[in-house]
Amino acid sequence: MSPHIPFPLRETAKVDENQPFQPNLNVSLTCPDCRIKPPHIVEEFASGDLVCGDCGLVLGDRIIDTRSEWRTFANDEGDDPSRVGAASNPLLDGDQLDTVISRRDGGTGISRDLNKIQGRATAQKGERNLMQAYKEITAMCDSISLSKVVSDTAKQLYKRVEDEKLLRGKSSDAIIAACICIACRQERVARTFREICALTRVPKKEIGRCCNALKAKLQTSTSVMNSEDLMSRFCSNLQLPNYVQKSGVDLVRRAKELGTLAGKSPISVAAACIYLVSYLFKSPRTTKDIANVAGVSEATIKAAYKSLYTEKEKLIDLNSLKDKPNCEGISFDELVLP
Repeated sequence: MSPHIPFPLRETAKVDENQPFQPNLNVSLTCPDCRIKPPHIVEEFASGDLVCGDCGLVLGDRIIDTRSEWRTFANDEGDDPSRVGAASNPLLDGDQLDTVISRRDGGTGISRDLNKIQGRATAQKGERNLMQAYKEITAMCDSISLSKVVSDTAKQLYKRVEDEKLLRGKSSDAIIAACICIACRQERVARTFREICALTRVPKKEIGRCCNALKAKLQTSTSVMNSEDLMSRFCSNLQLPNYVQKSGVDLVRRAKELGTLAGKSPISVAAACIYLVSYLFKSPRTTKDIANVAGVSEATIKAAYKSLYTEKEKLIDLNSLKDKPNCEGISFDELVLP
């Protein structure tokens, strides 16, 4: 009686004699001396050799130990003792292969003090200034909800300005403000000079000078700030519905085609169009609320609104709006007289 085999071997597949020849593309390392299959290859990391486990023939040398360390010197904090360093930062100079003392040591505070001492001893002055500038750019971009792409673009601009000494005599705050402003224009999330001024506490004229100097020296292409780009952000801050925002964008484009608000700044155009559309769709917002969001005076909004009101029939087609949802019964009677 044959013994019971819990895991029987699979039957070998029958080879078709008519099957065409195909090369074996599987790459395998076999000992050329004993030629045993499957091969028994041993990695001896102590000597750095690759050895056949059956006959002892050395098949390779100088292999790299990719395993983790046999122990970790952290106080059971769960750190992975793998032999890898931090990811290289392209915004910093050098190879960045120096060892850094960890700040975590179980709460005694000794490692934190050692980390500070090592940072003072090894860090160069230029690198410290760059790191401080990068921290300020990150904090400023996060405070006004700018994406990481804008933050990284501003850091790259700042590094190029520092490496090539493009703005000699300018303060670091003014350079940071100009880099953030240009990065916003490049990524099409434009912010006004007034917003950048309130963010960085740098005068508006100084930001404008630095931006113009950087554009000329870097020869960078920045898109012109459009009223359509500002419309979505202003409407969101004013808590206006989505259909009001879309109608406001259409009104801005129509006003540009007719030249109704020619010569007005994009901020004034966006604010006046929001004021008109909000009353037209029975979601009124006062000029004071819009002025606080847009950063322009109420008189500026009212002056631009007068031009829109006089040509409201040319700018807005009520028949096309009545078929859309949430637009029943709208008329020009809802608008406020200038």
